[in-house]
Amino acid sequence: MSLFLKLTFLFCIGSLSGWVLEVFYRRFFSDANPERKWINPGLCQGPYLPLYGTGLCVLYLIAMSEKYYLLSNPIANKIMLFLVMSVSMTAIEYILGYLTLTYSHVRLWDYRNEWGNIQGLICPKFSMYWSILGAMYYFLIHPHILESLEWLANNLGFSFGVGLFFGIFSIDFANATNMVMTIKKYASEHDMVVKYEEFKEQIRAHHEARNLKYHFFAPLHTAKPVQEYLYDMKMQVEYKKEQFEAGVIQKKQEIEYELMETREEISNEVIQKVDKFKKKKG
Repeated sequence: MSLFLKLTFLFCIGSLSGWVLEVFYRRFFSDANPERKWINPGLCQGPYLPLYGTGLCVLYLIAMSEKYYLLSNPIANKIMLFLVMSVSMTAIEYILGYLTLTYSHVRLWDYRNEWGNIQGLICPKFSMYWSILGAMYYFLIHPHILESLEWLANNLGFSFGVGLFFGIFSIDFANATNMVMTIKKYASEHDMVVKYEEFKEQIRAHHEARNLKYHFFAPLHTAKPVQEYLYDMKMQVEYKKEQFEAGVIQKKQEIEYELMETREEISNEVIQKVDKFKKKKG
């Protein structure tokens, strides 16, 4: 079985399983979802996340290259392997996030509230998660993957299934790219960055407020023009900015008033002490 076919299948499996993992993580563990809603994650609308598909291909290639590591200690060799996996996955996450943020004005995820984050795109917490996933892949999946791939290669449904996946994925990805380009145009004109998950939540809230049907596998489907949602987001950002600036001004005024009162108190104390001193001298 050629390497290309292996990577094609791995991309398919990784994208699907990564989507399932993200759905359950956001539903039960994510701090960004306190209402515990079911959320369709990612850029596309279907049940796949290309980041995980690419990541699984990279993990496979790294695990296959283990024999080329030069460390004599097998434990140190394994530690090096997991470290390379974690760094590689973090690098993929950063590159994807940086490209969409820089060139499309779209923030696909936001780690700015996480400790040690870099530009809100990567952070130690999720790098640790990548390392754990890499270890799980190495010990639970990789030992059996070659036999599984050979079996699937001899199964006629394998080629059909993979071809069907990439056909649907390509159409979905093209639609998602078109949506990102629409967002980019508006964001560039108004000098703003659009949080993609908040954008989808804006559409969901609009549907729920009007008792309209919301499609889990079509979170961007709406009769309302996209630009109107973006305008609403822009107004919300500006309102929060104004509230923040007003709060800063109010806090500054309070501090200045407290300082003035403190200066008056100190001045009065000094005057009283001087008067007492003069009385003693007199």
